[in-house]
Amino acid sequence: MPDTPAFSPAALGELGRIVSHYPEGKQKSALIPVLHLAQAELGGWLSVPVMDYVASLLSITPIEVYEVASFYTMFNKEPVGRFKIETCRTGPCALNGAEDIIGHLEATLGIRDGGTTPDGMFTLQSTECLGACGQGPVIMVGETYHELMTAAKVDALLEELRRQAATMPSAASTATAAATTAATAGVK
Repeated sequence: MPDTPAFSPAALGELGRIVSHYPEGKQKSALIPVLHLAQAELGGWLSVPVMDYVASLLSITPIEVYEVASFYTMFNKEPVGRFKIETCRTGPCALNGAEDIIGHLEATLGIRDGGTTPDGMFTLQSTECLGACGQGPVIMVGETYHELMTAAKVDALLEELRRQAATMPSAASTATAAATTAATAGVK
């Protein structure tokens, strides 16, 4: 990530498209999709300089950006691994073994909840409800849900993610495509 955050020309075009969906003077309404765009375009997380940059783009105060970014777990406020593994630990998932799944992930990856593997491949984060209560325990990687998880399914998932990483272009080369996908989710 550059010292002074700046969107690529493609991301600036996407920003204009997103903001155009809202009435003039109401550009704050574009904050969530613009934060998705910033996170995908500018290194995978929202540093204070990135959040300040977003505030300047939308002509709002930095605190307005900080409030939203800190409220939602989908926004990373510190660097994360290539694959962020979010594990639901509330209610139905807990009753169906979420703590065992989290323990298995910690042991297998050699990190604690909230940590990132030394190779930068995986970040493990337990989270509140992922909204798939009838299918717990649930893990979300990116935008993909993995339901009814067992230790064996976790091992297979980790192996598949390692295979994907070996064949994927670097995160930097796919940032604009990911930014466009994330920023346009739900915006027509």
